[in-house]
Amino acid sequence: MNTMLAALLTAVALGAPFEPTWESLDKRENPAWFGEAKFGIFIHWGLYSVPAWGPKDRYAEWYWHDMMDEKGETRKFHDATYGADFKYQDFAPLFRAEMFNPDEWADLFARSGAKYIVLTSKHHEGFALWPNDEAWNWNSMQAGPGRDLCGDLIASVRGKGIKMGFYYSLYEWFNPLYKKDVNRYVDAHMLPQLKDLVTRYRPDIIWPDGEWEHPSETWRSTEFLAWLFNDSNAPKDIAINDRWGKECRNVHGGFATPEYGHITEGGLIQSGRFEECQGMGRSFGYNRNENVDSYRSATELLHLLIDNVSRGGNLLLDIGPTADGRIPVIMQQRLVDMGEWLKVNGEGIYGTSAWNDAPKVEGLRFTQKDGVIYAIALKWPEAGIEFPSEQPFTSATLLGHEGALDLRQDSGIVHITPPALHVDAMPCRHAYVFKLQ
Repeated sequence: MNTMLAALLTAVALGAPFEPTWESLDKRENPAWFGEAKFGIFIHWGLYSVPAWGPKDRYAEWYWHDMMDEKGETRKFHDATYGADFKYQDFAPLFRAEMFNPDEWADLFARSGAKYIVLTSKHHEGFALWPNDEAWNWNSMQAGPGRDLCGDLIASVRGKGIKMGFYYSLYEWFNPLYKKDVNRYVDAHMLPQLKDLVTRYRPDIIWPDGEWEHPSETWRSTEFLAWLFNDSNAPKDIAINDRWGKECRNVHGGFATPEYGHITEGGLIQSGRFEECQGMGRSFGYNRNENVDSYRSATELLHLLIDNVSRGGNLLLDIGPTADGRIPVIMQQRLVDMGEWLKVNGEGIYGTSAWNDAPKVEGLRFTQKDGVIYAIALKWPEAGIEFPSEQPFTSATLLGHEGALDLRQDSGIVHITPPALHVDAMPCRHAYVFKLQ
């Protein structure tokens, strides 16, 4: 199938009228841009960024939920730090974002090499980062910062030519209406709020969460998605995930969302339609209780990206800004390091797919694009690269280094001799991409 015909068929599949059923919605193609992007940045930011604390094995953004456990570590921290009478709602005026500069954030994202951004427009606490009637007096315009955080950031990010969308929690832990009558909550609060988010900002991604207490029928997910694709003003190539009801993960939607590797096979993942999401440490929201040893190195994060891309998926790497609107320097450094590597090696990442015939070789990952195979060595192969393959190759090069490499194939084994380079002459660090024609 030629490229033009494939693009036409994809456009038809994306724009076709859809019925509010999974049978119909699951026929929609995943947007081509999403599969080609490979690397996105997740942003967890909200009132939980004020205390910015959790046990080292917990998500700091679950602070309100965890502080309700009278015997838990979070409650002990809260009482000792803020006092037993200090309510979670009292964090709202302390969430000021006074140092938030969306253009600086967008500059950093561009330097990182990320192709899309996903911001938590509303987490399970219910506090909205945009002026929304359903979150009256519980949003960033009417409390705390006094500004439209979603709108400010999406304008700056799109100004850099980067796509952007929103995480949105379907449920809210302590919303009285949700606890009393989930159907009324969906009808009067959730759906109007979610539609407002789409209509205001025309996002490139909608990334729901908090779906696990009810099936998609209760959340009216198929009804919403039919509206999203058929009637809303959202881009026709908007991407969606799989968190639409407790029966949906890795089954329905555009792409699966394994989290810290908790799902590894089957369903959407099997077909390469997935996006692994992880923080740089163990939390998504900024956790002051994590130290330098909690954060993975740039090498480890790049290997995580490479591994997911080699299986056909994406990586959504999270950052947790502070309550005053800064991205912690250690997170900035990791993103800059990843961007420097992608400047040299992005050809072997962006727009690639899994190599179905890839052999399993320790320390090697493979991608493919346009008839080219990329062998990615996770450390410098001093003794050379060897892997079994019956596919004939005519040349090998190292991305970032000029000149052909010694390549030979004997008895179904490919041998590549890397160039003899001084450490100062290496094209990059962390991992090395060999291009095989």
